Amino acid sequence: MSEQPEAVEEIVEDVAEQPTETDEPAPDSDDVDTLAVAVAELRPALEAILMVSDEPLDKVRLASVVGHPVADVEAALEGLAAEYAEQGRGFDLRSVAGGWRFYSRPEFAAVVESFVLDGQQARLTQAALETLSVVAYKQPVSRARVSAIRGVNVDGVMRTLLTRGLVEEAGQDEQSGANLYRTTSYFLERIGITSLEELPELAPYLPDMDDLEDELASVAGLDAPAEPTVDAMPEPAAEPAHAHASPHSGSGTEPDGGTEIA
Repeated sequence: MSEQPEAVEEIVEDVAEQPTETDEPAPDSDDVDTLAVAVAELRPALEAILMVSDEPLDKVRLASVVGHPVADVEAALEGLAAEYAEQGRGFDLRSVAGGWRFYSRPEFAAVVESFVLDGQQARLTQAALETLSVVAYKQPVSRARVSAIRGVNVDGVMRTLLTRGLVEEAGQDEQSGANLYRTTSYFLERIGITSLEELPELAPYLPDMDDLEDELASVAGLDAPAEPTVDAMPEPAAEPAHAHASPHSGSGTEPDGGTEIA
């Protein structure tokens, strides 16, 4: 009876040593982001997908579609972009708004515009561009704030920007409850940048503070010359009795800031 437990232990050890069907080697760390089977050749597959896409596609999404590692997809995209630029193609492959997309080259803008517009005016008005600029630099911002900055009502222009997909709602102001607006990814795509951080700085286009203060003072009428004191006023020269009153008579200072009166 004492030999039976030893036999059982030997059987358990033999079973434990035998490999099971579910045992698999540990995956290599280099193959973690690689799919088992690639769908197609990398570069042509990327070109085909980007050709039919109407929005920028990020590298992770492209990698999941073509079945290649993300690093290989990113390298292929950069290689295609450099190849198109070197060959002087009529289109570019650009990384814009967090993704990749084909664009026509700038030097062919006139030809493309003529084909797309076909005699129709599709440009934004100056008012729309100014309003869009305010939203871009002040976002999230309310219509009332945009109107205050521009000095005109912008309701109609904001509706146009919303319709064109350049601006979208961004919640409500906690204090006033007014709707807030911000620019969209389509806005970034249209102007060719990847984020709002790439917007040009406004400082170089703003006047110096001294000039701005002078201008504000001029508008407010604060820069009018001070009235001379009695002691500082020169004695008027005696005029002949037959002289007639003239708007230019006096100490030599013409009325209206130097503007002659007809």
